Amino acid sequence: MQLNYIANTSVASSSGLTLPVIDPSDGQPFDAIQRSNAADIDSAVLAARQCLEGPWARINAAERGRLLMKLSAAVTAHAAELALLEQRDCGKPTKQAQADATALARYFEYYAGACDKLHGDTLPYLDGYSVLTWREPHGVTGHIVPWNYPMQIFGRSVGGALAAGNTCVVKPAEDACLSLIRVAQLAAEVGFPPGAINIVTGYGHEVGDALARHPGIDHISFTGSPSVGTLIQQVAAERHCPVTLELGGKSPQIVFADADLDAVIPTVINAIVQNAGQTCSAGSRLLVEDAIYEPLLARLGKAFEALRVGPATLDLDVGPLIRASQKIRVEGFLADAAAAGIGTVAQGRIVDEAPASGFYQAPTLLRDVPVDHRIAQEEVFGPVLAAMRFHGEDEAVALANATQFGLVAGVWTRDGSRQLRMAKRVRSGQVFINNYGAGGGVELPFGGVKSSGYGREKGFEALYGFTTLKTVAIRHG
Repeated sequence: MQLNYIANTSVASSSGLTLPVIDPSDGQPFDAIQRSNAADIDSAVLAARQCLEGPWARINAAERGRLLMKLSAAVTAHAAELALLEQRDCGKPTKQAQADATALARYFEYYAGACDKLHGDTLPYLDGYSVLTWREPHGVTGHIVPWNYPMQIFGRSVGGALAAGNTCVVKPAEDACLSLIRVAQLAAEVGFPPGAINIVTGYGHEVGDALARHPGIDHISFTGSPSVGTLIQQVAAERHCPVTLELGGKSPQIVFADADLDAVIPTVINAIVQNAGQTCSAGSRLLVEDAIYEPLLARLGKAFEALRVGPATLDLDVGPLIRASQKIRVEGFLADAAAAGIGTVAQGRIVDEAPASGFYQAPTLLRDVPVDHRIAQEEVFGPVLAAMRFHGEDEAVALANATQFGLVAGVWTRDGSRQLRMAKRVRSGQVFINNYGAGGGVELPFGGVKSSGYGREKGFEALYGFTTLKTVAIRHG
């Protein structure tokens, strides 16, 4: 049974209750986590505050960097262990779980190097004055981490917060806690003081709500659905607590007739089937110029038919969805599409070795999806790609911008002028030209516009969000 991790100590919840940990590959419980409550959040916030005002305050920026570098090395040394935890907890194929562990180490490495490079400025002002600015940590930051990429999102938010000088209270999704508890233990082992990183598990409506409402939390980082993001904002606004929100997407891949289709096809497929489509930045809409619409769909259809879905340990193209309710949700989208007469080009295959009790969904390519249908507007969070055609740049831009989201976009064209025009006109936090995702891009600021949220994580830009600016004006005559 897994315990909370508060002040470098494993502790049971004051509730005395637990929740089962389910393996998505077979739908069976194999462990348990704490069903924590507001009292446990109180304990974690107190530990974080005591650390912030005690040992953490005495650790300078360079030393914070050395601690993060040690943690990066520890994650690398334990990467196989962490990947196995993530694989069984989340249903990730082996290669994806291993990639996530590698990314976690890279986040800590990147932010280790950034700790002592977060500078203020001196400002020209009136004669007889010297004015400077300082970047200061918010204090105790709260992190609500989703289940789709627990290690990666922990790295990008907690890594940045620690680098900026904050201490952290983390509420993982109840579906995916195991790897993060282990990472907190590794942090203690390499020398992080008690209270720097605290992990409290449980339901969102109990623990997440208590964390968002807690008066001792000075900043909230949340990744999840727009509806919950709205609730987080409302609660935080009651006490004027700043938030960083990443709230998902319905990201377009825009393919013009002059694109290199040999490069397009594998990238488009990976962008929708990676992590079984349970990715905020999944390329879930395929916008194709009319002249190549049919040829591209024919080639993509063959590639979809070759995809294989099965248990995480088989390391196939696609693993299971996270839980039964997510499988039902994806099936509901596909049923609605079929009822609307939307055609299916191709599907992958669930292998015979996949247990019937697992949460499997075959990757599905749909064609001629109306722009106003829910499968073109809402985040499915499954391996479902909705294709539609366009005629010219103006229609491509209109389709790309025709949802409430604006997280990521891909543009495929050899025309350099068009590349820049599209990058400017598409409303999105990131635009990738003739690629998608840029290999993860720890260094690249990430976040959205519209209902995809606001604020930025990843890259050096994230450190500005995890700090507040103080202006000091000195009159010296």
